[in-house]
Amino acid sequence: MSRRCQLTGRSPGSWRNVSHSHVRTPRRFGVNVQDRRYWAPSLGRHVRLRLSTKGIRTVDRDGIAAVVARLRAAGERV
Repeated sequence: MSRRCQLTGRSPGSWRNVSHSHVRTPRRFGVNVQDRRYWAPSLGRHVRLRLSTKGIRTVDRDGIAAVVARLRAAGERV
């Protein structure tokens, strides 16, 4: 499973480390993705989501019902 946020779509980025001698080597910056389980009263069950920390704050702000509706409208399986 990829390290990608289901809500925000954030995925790992890649940049380069530059040493003192100016040798450039590739580096990968991962996303802080966590598996979360929320109770969705509208569905009457728990919903498992793979969210970045920004996605978790979005769920806290908007509510799980609004987030589930947004994901279903985007065609995501919830």
